[in-house]
Amino acid sequence: MPEALQSRTLKTRARLVAAAEEVISETGYGALRVEEVVRRAGVAKGTFFAHFPDKDALMDRLIGARVDVILDDLAGQDAPGSLQNLISALTPLMRFMAHERYVFDVILRHSGAAQKDDIGPIAMTFGRFIEILTPWLCGSVFRTDASPEILAEGVQAFLINTIALHFCALHNDRPASAHLERYLSLWLMPQSPLDLNG
Repeated sequence: MPEALQSRTLKTRARLVAAAEEVISETGYGALRVEEVVRRAGVAKGTFFAHFPDKDALMDRLIGARVDVILDDLAGQDAPGSLQNLISALTPLMRFMAHERYVFDVILRHSGAAQKDDIGPIAMTFGRFIEILTPWLCGSVFRTDASPEILAEGVQAFLINTIALHFCALHNDRPASAHLERYLSLWLMPQSPLDLNG
């Protein structure tokens, strides 16, 4: 691709992303419409689809970027010395993932990849989350009878389940952090007494 064409392509994509971020800041992720993005970016609808196969591909990029910012902050923190500190550290990620049902749905749809070529921004954040948490769970106050990587994968699974319960009318009677605390107490600190009815 000639350099001038590549530069123009990158600028157009940047305009589309900036326009989408502007719309999201005003209306949220779920209300974003491709028509509004192209109008604000000053391009034709076909140009949008030349850069993104569909709205979901754009959301993968935008939501993945937002999760990455939260993970950057997480990576800069000291390892939590208690279960409460771990839950506090995870709260910004949990809040973002649960602030719109649409965001959570997109995250779930893009969390895995059928093959290496399909790994997008959101799927990459799932691996990054494990990389950040694993060292936190080494030689700490948490259980030592399982590998820290398996423990980190369990934390991620319980975090996802907690958010799913947040959107479930049958189980949203308590704060998400309370559900997460119950799960992680049992998963990370099995020797602790746990009120399974609480």
